Amino acid sequence: MALILRGVMQSPVTPLKEDFSLDIPTYEKLVDFHVRTGATAISWPHHKAESHNLTKEERMRGAEATVNAVHGRVPVSIHVSSMSVEDAMELAQHAQKIGADAIIAITPYFWAPSPDAIYDYFVRLGTSIDLPMIAYNSPAYLEGVEFTAELIERLLLRLPNLIAMKEASFNSEKFMEISRVALKVRPSFSIVAGVEFLAPSVPLGCVGSYSSAGAICPNLCTALFDASINGRSAEARELQFKLAALWDLFRDQYPSSLKGGMVAMGRYVGPTRPPLPTASKEREAFIAKKLEELGILDTEPHGW
Repeated sequence: MALILRGVMQSPVTPLKEDFSLDIPTYEKLVDFHVRTGATAISWPHHKAESHNLTKEERMRGAEATVNAVHGRVPVSIHVSSMSVEDAMELAQHAQKIGADAIIAITPYFWAPSPDAIYDYFVRLGTSIDLPMIAYNSPAYLEGVEFTAELIERLLLRLPNLIAMKEASFNSEKFMEISRVALKVRPSFSIVAGVEFLAPSVPLGCVGSYSSAGAICPNLCTALFDASINGRSAEARELQFKLAALWDLFRDQYPSSLKGGMVAMGRYVGPTRPPLPTASKEREAFIAKKLEELGILDTEPHGW
């Protein structure tokens, strides 16, 4: 499948059983739910999918389940980032083997590598596969380490399969600078917002988002994208205010609050794996009350 990144793309959470093992049948239902409610692509396992807390073998099982559940309806990208470079390479090669459409990778975790080291890492990863590759910029997860415009330019000149970036710095100046440089080198390059900050990002060249709130309110996420991409700025602003309120709600104890919110929508996906907390009944009730106040309970799909 040709990989065209546009619109509200979903990065599902990881459903778990009560013993914290993978719940593959529920995960397959969740992926199908996302596709049926308008997801233009699926990407797993992002940080909200508890990728740090999954073993390499579990990530491979989940990647296979993703490709199987999507069944060719939309593109699939597999997040391969790992503490171990060798594990990331293995996950990337596995993604290619099972028929994924792309990989996505963040700068190396924990350490503070130099721009040259980041360049070498992405060249090694990108040349180890034939799949398209999406870079992922998120300095909040990486002690401030992030892509620069100069680094992106070097990588684009070296890697023909570097097609896009997930830009999650929430910094409009950074977003604009990367967009300016990347599109000059590769006009087809796509920049995707990390969560639903579409109203400020689309005018700077953003083509869509990897959704955070889509597990709760896919209709609202799609409405925001439509308003933003079609220049209805006043409407987009009001929708953005609502989604910003949701992001403030979910990023507290992320992703357990997101899983807690899914309970109110009739899509129970189990606990969050330790050391992350699982939303308490009190927290679930608080989130449900906020969803009601925002009008989410009356305007979004319930159940699977």
